[in-house]
Amino acid sequence: MSNMLTIAMPKGRIFDEAADLLRKAGYKLPPEFDESRKLILEVPAEKMRFILAKPMDVATYVEHGVADIGIAGKDVMLEEERDVYEVLDLKISECYLAVAGLPGGSGTGAVAPKVATKYPGVASSYFREQGEQVEIIKLNGSIELAPLIGLADRIVDIVSTGRTLKENGLVEFEKICSITSRLIVNPVSYRMKDEQIDELVSRLSAVVEEEAL
Repeated sequence: MSNMLTIAMPKGRIFDEAADLLRKAGYKLPPEFDESRKLILEVPAEKMRFILAKPMDVATYVEHGVADIGIAGKDVMLEEERDVYEVLDLKISECYLAVAGLPGGSGTGAVAPKVATKYPGVASSYFREQGEQVEIIKLNGSIELAPLIGLADRIVDIVSTGRTLKENGLVEFEKICSITSRLIVNPVSYRMKDEQIDELVSRLSAVVEEEAL
């Protein structure tokens, strides 16, 4: 159905919070929506199709037009630099990017301290702005492990509560930037399905503003 709005959403916490926002905005998502293991979910009554993806892939789906709209963390937007419109800060899944490592183990003074991260682009830019030369090591998961096994002096990773850092004996050195989830739109879809998209943005904006009060 070409008149369906296709929305790419990451699995997990962002999905749960985004689904809650959509329901508050008046969209009738079926109860089994939250429990389904399907990767594509259709809600014909709302003319919506949802693609469940890995967080890092959402912006790719939107840029290539297989999804009209996506919900992606600002961390992904900063790292991926995709050709999409960022139209609304949903103010959900709040966290931040930070530099962390073992106490006293920042590698300061080393010729090029090693930094492990899922965000090589963001990390490279940050340390360049600080005037510090580092060696970036890209990892896809369990970033906290890197300093513990001697792979890296520091890490750049998402911090939510700080509990994971603490449980692994790591400390936070510097905060890089705050992160929330954003509503992103494919530029072509914005022209072709402007009424549907504008209505969605308007309804979600009202909920976000109300939640902020």
